[in-house]
Amino acid sequence: MNREELADFLRHRRAALIPAHRTARRTRGLRREEVAERAYISIDYYTRLEQRRGPRPSPEVASALSRALDLTIDERDHLFHLIGHNPPQQTADLDRVDPGLRRVLHALEGNPAMVISNLAHTLLQNRLGLELFGDQTHYTGLARSGYFRWFMMPEERSIYPVDIHAAQSATFAASVRAAADLEPDPAEAEQMIATLLAGSAEFRRLWDNHEVRLCRQETTSLLHPTAGRVDFDCEVIFSHDRRQRMLVFTPRDGTDLRNLVASGQPSGHAT
Repeated sequence: MNREELADFLRHRRAALIPAHRTARRTRGLRREEVAERAYISIDYYTRLEQRRGPRPSPEVASALSRALDLTIDERDHLFHLIGHNPPQQTADLDRVDPGLRRVLHALEGNPAMVISNLAHTLLQNRLGLELFGDQTHYTGLARSGYFRWFMMPEERSIYPVDIHAAQSATFAASVRAAADLEPDPAEAEQMIATLLAGSAEFRRLWDNHEVRLCRQETTSLLHPTAGRVDFDCEVIFSHDRRQRMLVFTPRDGTDLRNLVASGQPSGHAT
C-alpha cells in the first residue's frame, strides 16, 4: 500500500467534486465527512487515510471510495493499485452506474432515489433509498431483477398497499417487454421471461396483452412501519444511452422523509 500516493490521490479527487449545495466555502470540493458519508465509512477512518496513517482498506471499502469520489474506471483501477489490490474485473460494464446519474443521486438529500438497469437490477441507492426500501443490491441470479422478484417472490409485495398491486403488475410486465428490446445481450432477458411464463400465471396473463412501455413517470405507495401509507410520485431520469435510469420518489403530501427514517425502521424492498 502506497500511503503517500493514496493520501494525495484522495485529497485531489475530493477537491475536484462539486458539493450538492453550493455554499461560501474557503476550500474547493467536498469535506472529508461528506466523502465518508457517501462511502458509508467513519469520518475518522477516512481522515486517517488522507493523513497517511490509516489501515489498508479492503476491496469493498476501495469500491465504496471509488463510488463516493465518482471515479472513472481508470481512476478506480489506480485507486486499487495504490491500496495494493487487483482492480475489479470489467466483465459487467452494464452494472457500472452511469456517472451523470450517480452525480444527480448524490445531490439528492430529501428524496429516496435509486439507479436501476433496464431489467430492474438495482445498481445504486442513496441513503434515504436504503433506509426506506432496504438494500436491493445484494440479490444474485434472476432475483437481481425487481421485475422477477415481484412476480416470483411474494414477500417483495409486502410493503405495497394491496390496492396498487394490479397496476404495479401491469406496469412491470409491460416494462419487461420494453427492457428486452433494449438489452445488448438478450440472453438474461430471454431466460427471465421464460422463467416468469413458466412460474407465474399472473405474468402469463399480462404478457398475452402485448403491452410495451418503459416507466417514465409513475405513482406508487409504500406502507411505512411508523408513518403508515405514503403515496409517491416517481420521476424517471434516463442515462444518455438509455441502459440505466434513476427513480426519484417524492411524497405527494410533502412528508419530510428525513424525519421519518430517523424514527422508524427500513420498510423492506421496492423496485
